Amino acid sequence: MKKKITIIGSTGSIGTQALEVIEKISDKFEIIGLSAGTNVDLLNQQIAKFHPKKVCISTKAEIIDKSVKVLYGDTGLEELCSDKENDIILVAVSGKIGLRPTISAIKNGIDIALANKETLVMAGDIVIDLAKKYNVNILPVDSEHSAIHQCIKDISQVSKLIITASGGPFLHKTLEEMRNATVEQTLKHPRWNMGKKITVDSATLMNKGLEVIEAHHLFGFDYDDIEVVIHPQSIVHSAVEYKDGSVVAQLGLPSMHIPIQYAITYPNRVEGIKSKSFSFAEIAHLDFEKPDFDKFKTVSLAFEAGRTGGNATTIINAANEEAVFAFLANKIKLFDIYSITEKIYSETNVIKTPTLEEIFETDSETRFKTRELIKKYFN
Repeated sequence: MKKKITIIGSTGSIGTQALEVIEKISDKFEIIGLSAGTNVDLLNQQIAKFHPKKVCISTKAEIIDKSVKVLYGDTGLEELCSDKENDIILVAVSGKIGLRPTISAIKNGIDIALANKETLVMAGDIVIDLAKKYNVNILPVDSEHSAIHQCIKDISQVSKLIITASGGPFLHKTLEEMRNATVEQTLKHPRWNMGKKITVDSATLMNKGLEVIEAHHLFGFDYDDIEVVIHPQSIVHSAVEYKDGSVVAQLGLPSMHIPIQYAITYPNRVEGIKSKSFSFAEIAHLDFEKPDFDKFKTVSLAFEAGRTGGNATTIINAANEEAVFAFLANKIKLFDIYSITEKIYSETNVIKTPTLEEIFETDSETRFKTRELIKKYFN
């Protein structure tokens, strides 16, 4: 019997790669729902190929296939993800828009393949508690968390999580070169082809900080038991250390197809997209080093917010994102992203056990304060 799946964010990077995976193993999946923001042309092409029953778009637009039910906006996403016909929903949208649909799916007993950082960074305690209550699996799609998931046989025997980071385009650049980096230089990631926002986060290493927060929630580990290590080749996607000192790592060529496929086919492994067989001889060597926290201060800030808990992680996520947008618009320098995020974080009250509505209020207020700060000091 085919597994029924909905993909929200089907026209983005993860969504399109997920459809490539599903096309390769089409005998195992039936797509019943898709969602897109404004890229309706691509969505129409996807509808023609995969024949979903429902789609959701952000605003009114023409869907060529009139047999498809069309939903709109945030409420449409929640309806799409509440359909109990789904066996699994791939959350591949970016930003806070993924949080409410994820919660809707969980409350309807539907497993989640999660490729949206904000869901756990903003509301990890709430989401994980709901997943336990409704006996729902949250299966990580990020390559690092997928790697950890694949390495864990008995989580009670694991003593430490090791998250790898490529180091981005400025790993071996001087502090001064990083301070003066242009947007164009920042977006030239040496290993991965990603969206602009996450590529900037990779350059500042904020993406690793956010991944540490995600790992804390996904696997239930204290922040003291999560380590970040630089690994420029992006071959070791992450590892775990067991109590007896053994370290188990997941390796592979840089590709999002593998973690996407593992999440949606779990607990099985199937033969799907594989560009070529892995060769240790061709890789030749693997390098590792500690992060330079003078260059990559955002990692330390993420650890601090994570340990503080409550809505602290919501604050740094929102402030960082607004600062990244300002950098991409050439309003601030790359290093200003950290200083802005840290200032907003230090000046915002932390709520230890926020409700979901308080989390969204924190997000909105933080974004407003960040934009005002940028206007005041950088325009």
